[in-house]
Amino acid sequence: MFNHACCRPPPYLFDYYQLLRGKLLPVFNGGLGDRVNNYSPASSYNTATTTSNGGGSSTSAGAAVVEEPSMTSSLTPNLTSCHWSYSDHVGRPLFCCKASPDPRLPVVDFQFPDHSDPIRVRRPVHRLSADFIAKYEKAFAIMKSLPDDHPHNFWRQADQHCLYCTGSYEQTGSDALLFVHRDWLFFPFHRAYIYFHERIIGKLIGDDTFALPYWPWDVPEGMLFPDFYHRGAFNDSERDFSHLIPLHQTADIAFDGVESGLGAADQVAANLAMMYHQMVSGARKPELFMGCRMRPGRAGACDGPGTIELIPHNTMHEWVTNRANPDWEDMGSYYTASRDPSFYAHHSNIDRLWSVWKELHGGRLEFDDPAWLDAAFYFRDENLRLVRVRVRDVLDMSKLRYTYEEIDRPWLETRPKPAVEPKVARGILREMEARNRVLRMPGGAPEAPSGGTSPDFGPGGRMLEEPLRVKVPRPKRVRSAADKAEEEEVLVVYGIEVKRDTFVKFDVLVNAVDEAAVAGPRSREYAGAFVNVNRGVAHGDPHKRKATLKLGITELLEDLEAEADDSIWVTLVPKGGTGVDVTVGGVRIEYLR
Repeated sequence: MFNHACCRPPPYLFDYYQLLRGKLLPVFNGGLGDRVNNYSPASSYNTATTTSNGGGSSTSAGAAVVEEPSMTSSLTPNLTSCHWSYSDHVGRPLFCCKASPDPRLPVVDFQFPDHSDPIRVRRPVHRLSADFIAKYEKAFAIMKSLPDDHPHNFWRQADQHCLYCTGSYEQTGSDALLFVHRDWLFFPFHRAYIYFHERIIGKLIGDDTFALPYWPWDVPEGMLFPDFYHRGAFNDSERDFSHLIPLHQTADIAFDGVESGLGAADQVAANLAMMYHQMVSGARKPELFMGCRMRPGRAGACDGPGTIELIPHNTMHEWVTNRANPDWEDMGSYYTASRDPSFYAHHSNIDRLWSVWKELHGGRLEFDDPAWLDAAFYFRDENLRLVRVRVRDVLDMSKLRYTYEEIDRPWLETRPKPAVEPKVARGILREMEARNRVLRMPGGAPEAPSGGTSPDFGPGGRMLEEPLRVKVPRPKRVRSAADKAEEEEVLVVYGIEVKRDTFVKFDVLVNAVDEAAVAGPRSREYAGAFVNVNRGVAHGDPHKRKATLKLGITELLEDLEAEADDSIWVTLVPKGGTGVDVTVGGVRIEYLR
């Protein structure tokens, strides 16, 4: 199994993994300091009592049913496969399996709350009352005081994220690893995760109306880090306090590791423009918003995050975290992110934006695909039952009995304008091309999937140690309004390889004369960005899978008056000095229905 030298663990870890393959044994988590909690399979929380009942079995868990694992490959974790994962950035072994449920436990299929249950209303952090904040802090204090092996213990809850986000499980019926980031499982997994977390908190404090707050960094009044997260049980020592106190900086939702230097008003404007791009012009098709269509098995792997996962999800994790830590713990690494209590308000806002995007697109089903609809996750609920919840179960918030208090959406009115008048820009770019300042691709432009054309940078790709400008052919020059509604023109940056498990960001510009003159998303030339965060990796070297960035550009080409052009000029701009850690295979245009 360990056939990749870069991810080969020390011998003692290999032995530990081999033991884990047979059955769950006590393991440790490679966390920080005193946060190590041991898995205890013999505890009362992880032991199922079964009795014979003729030809079947019954359990003390009431309506639970025990199932043999299916051998059909599916996007569902094989609970018997929990194993170490490995942080390639600093070689940290990660053992999240202490939070994994004993696979001998009975499983209950998810059932919707009763329609008579009260609807939980999630409110923005800037509208919370002092009484609510005190009640919420009490809940975290209770969670942190629970026994280490209790499924509702705060650190155990946090390590649920580590399990699913660092590749601790294999898929059912396959040795392929299950990942819920950077693909179409991102939104439904996190919705299910915080749904159960919310109900557990309500149970602990005896309040069946309790609802998580959300941090609306997409609107001006929500762009400061909430003050109450600095107090008591809310506090986390692993944050970048230069962003949080005492300066109370306006959040940079597209943070690239380097301070933007913008004043508050300009930062707000930049944030709103970014939200327009990520929610509207760059997210006109489900795959662009939700992420790539991962299929079961090794051959079905993909690495193509959607707009919101890239920015602001990834970038806000980085803005909050302590970047002095080896893997940017806590918020800056998948394995530790949910150890920061602010994680849950951050992800409540991510979840809200999914509901907003769906509303903007008429409420239609994102993917009518059994591989997605039947993908499943396992969580312990507020009554300690082990629940299997499928993607199809979490698509309708009304059935889950929660909603969001409405706030304004000012970003809908921030459609950007070109930094340089389009005709002037084309003339300058042609002169640059004539002076060989635009990359001429060797071998022409071979045919690519979906009717696109592909300037390929060669077998080794191109490192982005400096901005790279390339001319990309457009297969379809004239498209009607009906064509545009049916098919989105998509700029594809493919073969993206991050050398090590670290933060990387580069912007993608179209028809930009001078990348320094483009004011990020406030300029129409901005097409999007690629962002990689520290993931932690497991056996099989999954982080070496090359990523693909897909950017919707139909509206952008309209505004740049480039719809009839036979090619566009694309510039890849590394940010924050991270370009030396990434290579790119090429750029092409495709069409997405």
